Amino acid sequence: MGGRGQGLWRPRGLNRAPNRALTAFMQAFYSDNFVLPLPPGHRFPMAKYQLLRDALSAQLPQVQFVQAPAAVEAELAFAHHPAYIAAIADGSVDTKILRDIGFPWSPAMAERARRSVGGTLQAARVALAQGVSANLAGGTHHAYSDRGGGFCVFNDLAVSARVLQAEWGRVRPPPGQRRLPLNVAIIDLDVHQGNGTARIFAKDDSVFTLSLHGANNFPFTKETSDLDVALPDGCTDDAYLAALEQALQTLQDRFAPGFVLYLAGADPHEGDRLGRLKLSFDGLQARDRRIFDWCFSRKIPMAFAMGGGYGFDIAQTVQVQVNTYRVALEYWQRWQR
Repeated sequence: MGGRGQGLWRPRGLNRAPNRALTAFMQAFYSDNFVLPLPPGHRFPMAKYQLLRDALSAQLPQVQFVQAPAAVEAELAFAHHPAYIAAIADGSVDTKILRDIGFPWSPAMAERARRSVGGTLQAARVALAQGVSANLAGGTHHAYSDRGGGFCVFNDLAVSARVLQAEWGRVRPPPGQRRLPLNVAIIDLDVHQGNGTARIFAKDDSVFTLSLHGANNFPFTKETSDLDVALPDGCTDDAYLAALEQALQTLQDRFAPGFVLYLAGADPHEGDRLGRLKLSFDGLQARDRRIFDWCFSRKIPMAFAMGGGYGFDIAQTVQVQVNTYRVALEYWQRWQR
């Protein structure tokens, strides 16, 4: 992929003076009230979403929580096959796909999956106007166009990138000015490779997929992202941050994004049950700061989702995520000035 510019005109709210009545709070979309019923002993930490919202409410009052809408079929179809969307909706999905996803089907499962996508999509729309917005859930990067996997039903990053590009394309530029399509970079810093996202965009030059992940972690058969950085077990702060810096330089050299979707996984933390890396709280916060600074210094708006986090102590996972929001709020405030 060669570097590509974004044209001569960008139809985004950032070109206008901020409406202070609308930007008094950083918006974050939640869907934790749509609880997926799981059998006893299931390893997916469903409780973390409510715990995160409670912690943010107590510690960061400038974050405004908005109920995530459910993505509609037409939005999901930008990245998923209609037959798969219908099968998830009515429960006729193949049992093998359900085993790969890791969740039993129920109407609540289908509803939660649609809202997980809707939260990231709405965050992306808000971020175009305000610079930064978030989904407390999302990051479902293991979902392919025709199937899910790894606790991921639909791919919120893929749907959001494509819907945002389509909506961008419907806005007419001023007379005499030229507009090019919106390039989107997906920066995936979950400890697991974003295999579904990589496959969906494998032949799409308008989306750049970057994944830093554990070399020996799930998925054990990797897809090919535009840029994959595979890290050894036990990787610590300094090595991780050096790899990230090099990856961002490569991204900058090869691509010119007009928007960034950031998957801020908590699972590289040293206390994660599934992560196999050894990043500290400080290291992960430095990671987040580098991503937000990279975008802000280039005036690239961004939306972020939380992705994985499976701490032995769930409070540690929540703390990693709260730290991400603390950095995000700082940069959101800079966008409003």
